[in-house]
Amino acid sequence: MKKLGTKYIHAGANPDPSTGAIMTPIFQTSTYVQESPGVNKGFEYARSQNPTRQALEEALAVIENGKFGLAFSSGVAATDAVIKLLVPGDEVIAAADMYGGTYRLFTKVFEKFGIVFRYVDTTDVAAVKAAITPKTKLIWLETPTNPLMNITDIAAIAAISKEAGTILCVDNTFASPYLQNPLDLGADIVMHSATKYLGGHSDVIQGALVINDQALRDQLYFIQKSCGAVPGPMDCFLVLRGIKTLHLRMQQHCINGEKIAHWLRAHPGVSKVYWPGFEDQPGYAIAKKQMRGFGGMISFELKKEGVEEVNRVLSSTKLFSLAESLGGVESLINHPATMTHASIPREERIKNGLSDSLIRLSVGVEDAEDLIEDLKQAIG
Repeated sequence: MKKLGTKYIHAGANPDPSTGAIMTPIFQTSTYVQESPGVNKGFEYARSQNPTRQALEEALAVIENGKFGLAFSSGVAATDAVIKLLVPGDEVIAAADMYGGTYRLFTKVFEKFGIVFRYVDTTDVAAVKAAITPKTKLIWLETPTNPLMNITDIAAIAAISKEAGTILCVDNTFASPYLQNPLDLGADIVMHSATKYLGGHSDVIQGALVINDQALRDQLYFIQKSCGAVPGPMDCFLVLRGIKTLHLRMQQHCINGEKIAHWLRAHPGVSKVYWPGFEDQPGYAIAKKQMRGFGGMISFELKKEGVEEVNRVLSSTKLFSLAESLGGVESLINHPATMTHASIPREERIKNGLSDSLIRLSVGVEDAEDLIEDLKQAIG
């Protein structure tokens, strides 16, 4: 079996047969000429198939140790496709702590169609098991969660899911395939916002699903084709390119993340740091078991509470840019309560531990010392 770096560089990559081009061409076309009705070269219409997208989907399968990959126009579109496997009356168990856009999709769109969502602390395996009913058809996990970095035991939930006959889908965006492979741990579907670490350069919006089961892949492909939330070939090209350096970037994200997490924890102005690599964190043992490293996503709270203090810090950084998203080579700072998680009602956020003073960092691949200096002058 090839090692990760080799795998990422060569995933989905075959020289173009017409020219020998080493990089997959951008097939910027909407349709394909057919020899006669139904006789073609495997491509009919670009919503259904595109050679650049096909190369990316092969690459997605390779990097997640899966058999089938599907690319979508965004991470939310990929999530949307998974929920469309369900019918009215079906129930979903979802993590209480998760990305605000997923929560918004579940509560504001799919609840109207009769899908029932039960929000559970998925770090508590017994609580997940207790929430399962005969109507449960899907378990939706994030690990690490956005933004509190909670860790769920994928293998333990997969065992419960198999026993109950439900589908287990894991949002692997925060970890990336470099750090974690949920299919290997028993998940049925892996979801990525490929916008983040897979693309890696903050220049593309895209989503991905990876599956092992042919029948499940066929259902999801039918949804992808029928609903049409597909990425363009240029976006597919950019994510293909991003995957080639995933291992290099993730190594540096992990190195920088560790340095900054420890520095923040020692800072007198910081009250709490959320990062799965601390040995005294509740999920540390599970993270160490199912991940190859602890990543570059960190959240923290200031000792001095209040909106003014949080805003002062958010507006004072020079290298950390105040922006939504994550996973790019440049460092970002974010205020979940008013940005990425604003769609979750405040009382729900507070109940789940997401305070108004929480600050989230996406640590980039700059020199860690420069990033620490930036945080030092901003926090004071």
